[in-house]
Amino acid sequence: MSGLYDPRFEHDSCGFGLIAQLDDHASNDLVFRALDALGRLSHRGGVGADGATGDGCGLLLRRPERFLRELAREAAIGVGLVFASGLVFLPRDRECAARVKLQLQEQAQRLSLHVAGWRAVPTDAEACGEGALATQPVIEQVFVNAEPGTDADAFSRALYRLRRRCEIALRDDPEFFIVTLSPYSFGYKGMVSPGRLGDFFTDLQHPALAASAAVFHQRFSTNTAPQWRLAQPFRLLAHNGEINSIQGNRNWMRGRGAKLRSPLMDFREFDPLIEMSGSDSQSLDNMLEVLLTGGMDLLQAMRVLIPPAWRDNDVMDPDLQAFYEYYALSSEPWDGPAGIVMMDSRFAACTLDRNGLRPARWLLSADRHLVIASEAGVYDIPSDQVVAKGRLGPGEMMAADLYSGQLLQSSDIDQINRSRAPFKRWLKQGVMYLESDLIDPLLASEPMDDATLESFQKRFGLTREERDSVVKVLAESEMEATGSMGDDTPIAVMSGRIRSIYDYFRQAFAQVTNPPIDPLREKLVMSLTTQLAREGNLFTAAPENARQVVLNSPVLSQRKLKQLLSLPDFGANHVTIDLHYPRNEGLKAALRRF
Repeated sequence: MSGLYDPRFEHDSCGFGLIAQLDDHASNDLVFRALDALGRLSHRGGVGADGATGDGCGLLLRRPERFLRELAREAAIGVGLVFASGLVFLPRDRECAARVKLQLQEQAQRLSLHVAGWRAVPTDAEACGEGALATQPVIEQVFVNAEPGTDADAFSRALYRLRRRCEIALRDDPEFFIVTLSPYSFGYKGMVSPGRLGDFFTDLQHPALAASAAVFHQRFSTNTAPQWRLAQPFRLLAHNGEINSIQGNRNWMRGRGAKLRSPLMDFREFDPLIEMSGSDSQSLDNMLEVLLTGGMDLLQAMRVLIPPAWRDNDVMDPDLQAFYEYYALSSEPWDGPAGIVMMDSRFAACTLDRNGLRPARWLLSADRHLVIASEAGVYDIPSDQVVAKGRLGPGEMMAADLYSGQLLQSSDIDQINRSRAPFKRWLKQGVMYLESDLIDPLLASEPMDDATLESFQKRFGLTREERDSVVKVLAESEMEATGSMGDDTPIAVMSGRIRSIYDYFRQAFAQVTNPPIDPLREKLVMSLTTQLAREGNLFTAAPENARQVVLNSPVLSQRKLKQLLSLPDFGANHVTIDLHYPRNEGLKAALRRF
């Protein structure tokens, strides 16, 4: 890419929804109603100058097995008892497309999988705008058979390996993309207007198409150009909102990827485990897929990734609070305004961020259809057929259990999660809260003389202007200084002067659509709590994962630093690195010495 565009700027503001039949009864009517609901979200997305190119929309269906077998029969493709099928975006160049198919075939053989065949997906170009047609990939459908006797979960993990190996081998081909490849779901998506998705993919008009659950999404790209691969739903979820912490989430996940250990999957060969650029929603989908593949269920994984406001919540059950605190020691939340609908092998669910900055309304019909959407009016139903309705609140989650036929409210999901392990006991035995311990007077910081104070001010880059106009005013009046002059100071990375480290932390792009918050006025939903110790393995619930020191802020005072270094686990296991060096030594020589 060239110019000012960067794929890391991808954020969405979209419409979404799901429809699920609680008894897992598949029907063609449910698919029709989902397409109709998607068409009613047209106002949520942008439209190109040609009047037909959309930002992207899609439909994710709970495995329509009879439909897939019928398509395979019509294409003379032999599918086994356990098989999967999915759409694949291929390069428009025939040789490149053939290379992609060969790569997938070879990787499948290495995993004891059999590619039964490929089928060209019929599309109607008249339902697609000129802009979308200019970038449309070749769309084909692949069928993959499992070895006889393979159960669906093991097959799903093998398909994950297959897809990730292909993505790594073909990472330089931007047109290659596997839309879905799972024994549990099947999806369609593209850069068409939501009302024309069923016209563009003519398979969606097939009489054999039936599903018991569907997730749908209309994308609105906030400040970037749409792409076929970035249309939603992704493989598990559809997301309305933005992940403001996305860069940190990606970096942390890349850092801890080698430490993830699951008896079900060796993740080390797939570094990085999530997309490091592109859509924030896609990275979140990748992360959810990692957790599910490693052994978590959907109800646990989503509450780990996007927890409610649990810290400083005096009315929350202590055992439930302990569940969130335990996983917060090994994982950070994916923060930002978010309304998410998702579906895996068992659950169809929706959750909101802890601030509730994106809406979600729901209703349950007399024929046991659960409908959740970003707004009302997407599903026509007589009022006397509505059994219950409402809207999700901040941090709440709702799920349809398609195995048991139950509708799970947030309280039901909370009960499941808090009962998974004795988290409260583990935290009580393992966590040391530095801010709550009695402080030995001997640990107090020594007073500074004028020369030492001046030295520290220089070390931390405190300028005379900041000292006199900001710090002094704050100390004397307990208020921030105000002024009216413009700021023509160069940004830190382009400045010729040495700047303090916090000057480098600036918003990278005008991308947030929610109001700023701080941990003082909104402590219920924001915290600066920081923990120190070796991180535990997300896939292993064990008491040793809770052996950490918890600080109420990432900023350490001299007193707290001394207290920390006096602890047995830190006293003998730390190294102090002095970052100062004589001016005549030079930076390169100092780095070698360090």
